[in-house]
Parts: sequence; structure tokens; C-alpha cells
Amino acid sequence: MFKLISSIFFLLLSASLFSVFAVPTMRVDYYHTGNIKEELFSLDRVVIEPLPWPGNPQKPIDDTNLGKYFFEVIDRNTNKVIYSRGFASIYGEWETTDEAKSINRTFHESLRFPAPSNSVQVVLKKRDSNNAFQQIWSLLIEPKDIFIDRAKVNPPATLIEILKNGNPENKVDLLILGDGYTSNEQAKFERDARRMTEILFATPPFKERKQDFNVWGLCPASSETGISRPSTGLYRSSPLGCSYDAFGSERYILTYDNRAFRTIASFAPYDFVEILVNNRTYGGGGIFNLYGTVSADSTWAPYIFVHEFGHHFAGLADEYYTSSVAYSSPTAKLEPWEPNVTALLDPDNLKWKHLIDKTTPLPTPWEKEAYEKYSIEYQKKRSRIRQENRPEEEMEALFQENKENDLKTLSKEKYFSKVGAFEGAMYEAKGYYRPEVDCIMFTRSEAFCTVCKIAIERVIDLYK
Repeated sequence: MFKLISSIFFLLLSASLFSVFAVPTMRVDYYHTGNIKEELFSLDRVVIEPLPWPGNPQKPIDDTNLGKYFFEVIDRNTNKVIYSRGFASIYGEWETTDEAKSINRTFHESLRFPAPSNSVQVVLKKRDSNNAFQQIWSLLIEPKDIFIDRAKVNPPATLIEILKNGNPENKVDLLILGDGYTSNEQAKFERDARRMTEILFATPPFKERKQDFNVWGLCPASSETGISRPSTGLYRSSPLGCSYDAFGSERYILTYDNRAFRTIASFAPYDFVEILVNNRTYGGGGIFNLYGTVSADSTWAPYIFVHEFGHHFAGLADEYYTSSVAYSSPTAKLEPWEPNVTALLDPDNLKWKHLIDKTTPLPTPWEKEAYEKYSIEYQKKRSRIRQENRPEEEMEALFQENKENDLKTLSKEKYFSKVGAFEGAMYEAKGYYRPEVDCIMFTRSEAFCTVCKIAIERVIDLYK
């Protein structure tokens, strides 16, 4: 009965949301395999998703120059690019870890775009050693191919309308998925999703652009509460497959089950996705144009959600550099593609130079040594709490202490709230610079810096 009701609701919702001219959504699922020296691609399947394409038909071309990867859909008859998008991937992060130096791994990935009426060439590109995009894989798609999967599947759950400001094609559509919520916790998921929505739209510039968004909720029922946390011996079989300890980082939450993720998400109109996991332990993650994650019951969920959504939505880089991470340092420091960090290789052409006051020096001085001295001791305390598996309340109290110290010290900086180039960013103490001395991408601040706000608005404009 539930499946029948969900299916009827889904069909009615589909008919009411999209115009009669909406085109189907096509998705290419593929396998990405390799190591630090080589990578290979192989096709899994081409799928027609249940819902029409939710994107703005007037803005099919991505001109933001964001992402480690970029794909184009090229009409074979005219040789014109009819759709393009930049993105990042789990593989793209994994290949920078030590593990990629010793073994091969395979990750499942997807490309989504409006279904073409003519034959198309899908071209996947990756940045080379000079940060220029170069082709690494290509796939010919014939729209009438009998092996394109057009199977009809029942919705995994009832779609929840959290915020609706218009039809999907005219708005940025954010989908909030739940993982680790049982059938008896569906009401809790909806409360969590609405709470996170309020948090996002209380934060500038999302606050000022709220009318440009739709927000949807979808939560397939899990057999058990919560998700896996291997470092503590906890394993769960959740619908989306989310887990703590991604890449060996105890706080990093990802799902490697892209097929399950894409299948579930396909029953909602979406441009971006946030996954709420039904756990209290501090954790989250965010990958540009893939998804963001957050532990919904953490005291720090408001900060985690907004910070990680910054990664996912606008390709913002982490600006902190004293926390332990799984990634290896780059052999050469190129100018990052992320909009909020710079290698300052050419100060006269700094990407945010137009925002800098003439009286602000480059690089911009700040009390870096004092900050690092405090941060080293803080990181030792944090590691000790996790190693001894002490109560989450102790970690939350330490985070609060850290936040108060950062606010107190950074607010006294001479160039506080000024745009400049402050050394220390992107997990590196030297060689990378952030735009302001503080930002939600640097500390547990509650606000984005000026450069991050502009980057976010540019992405909104691409979809609106």
C-alpha cells in the first residue's frame, strides 16, 4: 500500500512541477579506476531518470571554471556544446592520499544532463599539471539505443516539499536526503531537514537569495538507526551507505555507493544534495557538485552543514591548515581552481584583487605564530579525546573553547574583516593564502568572508 501511495503521489507531483516542454534527465554511470600514476574509465550504464531535467534550459553552459573535472555534451550533428559542468569527485580526492601510491581502487561516478534528441559525444576532462582541462575519456551516446535503461522503479520514500518558490527549471533545487533513519524516525528526519534548511537560509548570502531556491526532502527507511563508524567497530547497512572514517579521517563522512545514492536521489528534482546522517558524533563532508554530508544530531551540525555545503555548492576550499588530513602535500604549488584560496604567484593579478583596499599589504600580516602555537595544543587534546573514545560532550566542549579562543584572538587582528592574502590555507602552513583572516571555511565562524559570498552567488546565478 505504501509503495502504491508513493507512486501515485510521485506521478501527481511530477505532473505539477514541470512544464509540458520539459525534457527527460539522462545519467551516465561509469567506473573510475586507477592509482597515483594512471586512471581508467569504463561504462556501467546509461539511464533515463524518473523525473524530467530540473535545470534552467537557458543556462546549460558552465563558465565558472570550477572543479577538478569538467564534462561537455557535444551535439554530433552541429559539433556544438549543448551542456557542460565542472565537478570534483571522491576519486579525485583519493588519488592524493598515500593509499593511491600503493594500490588501485575503483569508484562509481555519474554525469547528469538533459537527454539529447540527437547523437552526442560526452567528453570528460581533467586538469593537467598546468591546471588546464584536458580530455581523459569520451563516450558516444545514441538516444535511441535499446540498451539505455528506461525501467520504471517505485520511489524509495515520499518526497517532502520543504521550501518551494517556483518550478525546478527556474530555481536552484536542493535535495536533503536522510541516511540511518528507521521507518519510525521519518518524522525526526523531516524535523532535522527543516531545521537545517532554516540554518542555511539564516546565513548570508543564502539568506538574501532564499527566494531563488526550492528544497526537497527524501528519506528511505533504514533497518537500524545511524550509519557505520568503523574506527569504533560500528557497522550499519544504511540505504545510502554513508560512513564515518572516509580516507581514515574519523570525522569525514562519505558514501562510496554512488549507484544507490543516484538511484534514490533521482526521485526528486535536484541540482545539489545534502545528506543528513542520523548520528550525534561530529562529522561531515562536502565534494563540489556531488553532495554534502552532516551528522544531524551533533551540537555543531549548524556549522558543519554550512561549511561542508560551501565545498559542495561553490567549490570552496578548506582554509584551515593545522588539522590532520589524509591528503599528501602537492609537489608544486599551482594557482588553485578553488575561488577562495591562492598561491599568490602573481600578486598583481590576484583573483580577488578588486576587493582589496590600497592600504592592505600583500601578503597580509597576521599573528600566525601565536595562532599555530595554540592550535597545536588544541589538536593534541582533540586527538586524545578520540583515541580514548571519550564522551561526545567532551569533544563538544573542546570545540566551544576553541571557537571562543579563535573569535577572541582573530577579531583583534589589525586587518580583521579586510580582504587581503593571509598565509595558511588548504591544509598548508606556507604557500597558500586565504582572503580574510577569518571565515567559516577557516574556523567555526558563523559567516562566510566576502570572497566566499561572491563565489556562492555566482553559482546561484548559474542555476537560477
